[in-house]
Amino acid sequence: MRVQAPVIVGAGPAGMRAAQVLVQAGLRPIVIDEAPKPGGQIYRQQPDGFTRGARQLYGFEHSKASALHEAARQMIASGQIDYRPNTLVWDADARQLYVTRDGKHDAIAYERLILATGATDRVLPFPGWTLPGVYTLGGAQIALKYQGCAIGKRVVLAGTGPLLYLVAYQYCKAGAQVSAVLDTSPFPTLRQGVQAFVADAPLMAKGVYYMAWLRARGVSMMHGVAGFEADGVGRVESVRWRKNAASAMQTLPCDALACGFGLRSENQLASLLGCDFVFDEQDCNWQPQVQPGGQSSRANVYLAGDGMRIGGADMAELTGRQCAYSVLQDLGIHCDKKQVAQLARRIARGRKTRQCIDRMFALPAHWLDTVDDTLMVCRCEEIRVGEIRQMLRDDPHSGLNRMKALSRVGMGRCQGRMCVTGASMLLAHEQGITLSGVERLRNQPPVKPIPIGGAACRP
Repeated sequence: MRVQAPVIVGAGPAGMRAAQVLVQAGLRPIVIDEAPKPGGQIYRQQPDGFTRGARQLYGFEHSKASALHEAARQMIASGQIDYRPNTLVWDADARQLYVTRDGKHDAIAYERLILATGATDRVLPFPGWTLPGVYTLGGAQIALKYQGCAIGKRVVLAGTGPLLYLVAYQYCKAGAQVSAVLDTSPFPTLRQGVQAFVADAPLMAKGVYYMAWLRARGVSMMHGVAGFEADGVGRVESVRWRKNAASAMQTLPCDALACGFGLRSENQLASLLGCDFVFDEQDCNWQPQVQPGGQSSRANVYLAGDGMRIGGADMAELTGRQCAYSVLQDLGIHCDKKQVAQLARRIARGRKTRQCIDRMFALPAHWLDTVDDTLMVCRCEEIRVGEIRQMLRDDPHSGLNRMKALSRVGMGRCQGRMCVTGASMLLAHEQGITLSGVERLRNQPPVKPIPIGGAACRP
C-alpha cells in the first residue's frame, strides 16, 4: 500500500530536520516554504549575489546554519523532497492546505501534516512605537542577515529576552553604533545564573560572552528598565527611558530603535485546523496542546519547533526529528527506539534550560496598567487604549473576541500578531483577572495578506 507523502509547513530547523528523518525512511515529503530558500528566520539565507560568509551572518551558529543549508540543498537537488519555495499557506481544513505562489492559488491535499511554522517577535506598545525608524528585534536582525544592512547608524535596542543581546552583538560586529541596551528584566540573580549554567553551560556561556563583549566596547546595558518611549518629528530621533516609576526620564539620541519582548509562536494554522489549545504560564501565551511526540489533538496534525512552543533553533531541530518519528510510528514504519528515546531526553533537558531563560527574561506584567489613553494598541486599525477602556466600561464582561468584534483590535493585516499581547494585558488589568483568564483570540483566514482573488477563488 502506497503511503501519501507527509506535508511539512516551514523549512527552518524544525521543518528541514523533520524532512530528513522522513527521507531516510523512504518517504518524499512536500515541504512548503514561505521564503525563497530554506533556513527559516534564524538561518535565513541571503539573496543570490550576496557574498557575506556564514561566519559573518550567523556568528557562533555558522556551522549549524551551514549544516542545515547543506542538508536542505542535497535533499532538494536529489529530488528527495518536493520543495515549494515562495509559497504561503493562508488557510487550512481537515483535508487541504490553501496556498498562494506568484499570485496563483492552489490547494494541497494531505493525510499527515507537520506544522513547523516558527515564531515572530512579541511586541508591546509604547509611546512612539509607530514612528518610522522603530523596528522589531527580529526585523533588525533580518535586515542585517538578509540584506547586509543596519537599520541605523546609532541604534538603541530595548525590551527583554536573549535576542536583545544577540542582536546588539551582531550590530556592533557589523560596525553599527549601539547606543544602549535597555532591558526591562532585572539583572539575573546569582541563583538564576547558577541554575542556568547547570541546565546548559555552553549556551549560558555564549550569553555571558555577548554581554561582556558589549560592555568591553562601551555599550551601556541597563537592567530593570521601567519604561521607554521613542521620540522624534517624522522619525525616531531619540529614546527616552526611566529606571523606575519614580525616576526622571533620561534621553538617548539615536536614529533607530529595535524592540521586542521575546517571541510568540506562529500557531494560526493549528487554530484553523481545530487543534486544542492550553494556556502556557511559561510562555504567557495560548499554545497548541501536544503529546510528548508532537501529536496534536487532531490525529493527523503534528507540531514542531517554535510554532509548538518557544525553544530556540537547537530545540527546533530536536522536536522536528521527534515529530517525524511520531509520523513514522503512526504510519506503521519502523523507527529506531533508542534514537527516539535519546531525542526525548535531550528535549526534556532543553525544556529545563528554557524555563531558566524565561525566568530571567520575564514579560513585564504591568506594562500597560497606567498608560495614557492616547497610546496606540492596534496600529493596523488605529485603535487606542482609551477606546478599549471605554468599550470595557460599556461592556465590562467582554472577552478578547468580543473586544475584537466591537473595536476591530486584531482584525488588521497582522491578524493580531502585533497587538494581541498588549490587548490581552490591557483587558486583564481592566477586568482584574490574570493573563491566563483572557480567552484566546480566534483566528480567521487568511492568516496573512493575500491578493483578494485568492479568497474569492479558493479551490
